[in-house]
Amino acid sequence: MKAIKFILAVTVVLLSGYSLITGEYGSLPYTQLLLGLMLLVMGMTEMQEERKAIAILLYLSGGFSLFVSFYIILS
Repeated sequence: MKAIKFILAVTVVLLSGYSLITGEYGSLPYTQLLLGLMLLVMGMTEMQEERKAIAILLYLSGGFSLFVSFYIILS
């Protein structure tokens, strides 16, 4: 789980940096999609560590982020 979370975090930072430097904001929905996936992975990690309140908040945040990114990508 740590490796997946690290890979997603690095990818989000790289895509965000690319968008910021070039002014090309077409990749932001994909950045948000990856951020939602990262939040879901973090929620799974927190659930394994028996921190259920934080895990539920991460699941809700990740789900909302995924919903918004899919809505933007499909529209």
